[in-house]
Amino acid sequence: MDLRRLEIFVKVAELGSFSRAAEALRLTQPTVSEHLRSLEDELGVQLLDRLGRGATPTRAGQLLLGYARRLLGLAREARQAVDHFQGRMAGELAVGGSTIPGEYVLPALIGRFRGKYPEVRISLAIGSSRQVEEWVYEGRVELGVVGARPAARGLQGRELMADDLVMVIPAGHPWEGRPSVSLEEARHEPLIVRERGSGSREALEQALGEVGLDLATFRVVAEMASTQAVKQGVRAGVGVSLVSRRAVEDECRARLLACVRVEGLRVARAFWLVTHRDRSRSPLAEAFLAFVESQAGESQAGDEPS
Repeated sequence: MDLRRLEIFVKVAELGSFSRAAEALRLTQPTVSEHLRSLEDELGVQLLDRLGRGATPTRAGQLLLGYARRLLGLAREARQAVDHFQGRMAGELAVGGSTIPGEYVLPALIGRFRGKYPEVRISLAIGSSRQVEEWVYEGRVELGVVGARPAARGLQGRELMADDLVMVIPAGHPWEGRPSVSLEEARHEPLIVRERGSGSREALEQALGEVGLDLATFRVVAEMASTQAVKQGVRAGVGVSLVSRRAVEDECRARLLACVRVEGLRVARAFWLVTHRDRSRSPLAEAFLAFVESQAGESQAGDEPS
């Protein structure tokens, strides 16, 4: 089987669209369709159901998808191993990040890593913690950074760095200027929460459980699928929220939002580096893992009080 055809098949299956796959691969849509037809002819089976403008793998396509990802991963690993043997660090690496590490931690780390190895190209996919775990398990990304300890069997997690959630309020809110509010006050304020499956949501529910409460005792008025949406909701006056301190530092400095402490509630967690327990990693993934862990160690040391 031709690796290029497999790459095109995987991209169409993952994006669910011939046109989006063509755009991502910088090919024309007829070229993508022709490669898929050739692969189906070679195997003698239909791999994709064409549903209007979309495409979804058939049962045979689902079977092939796992093998195709593994073959493409081995091909990347082989190219990187040869580059590494020649003293070069080059190639492509796919990583995943849940919302907070994906938007506020990994981009800076990727930038510094590429400053050290300019021939490396890294693609960053962002989703919920559970989505990132699925991507690592399926081999769509070689590693991920998430906001909760990985729960899926077959994955291993290493604690990377600490994080905490703070109560954020819009500018001009009656609480602005106060160092703290009581839990009882917080329970009666309109609250915006993240969606189920996010590390932030899990950390909040765990912290509430430790003080004998749950979200049902709060005035939850909205559930949003990204931290950026939560912040915009707070700024618009929809409600208050508990958000990662790392995600609101810029807005608080600019006084677009304000932070207050909730007495008797500490929402602390860690970011976790997630890899597959049994799948081999490319030399590039190993180098990026070591780099991220070293950078996180320096950041943690810098965050410690003197």
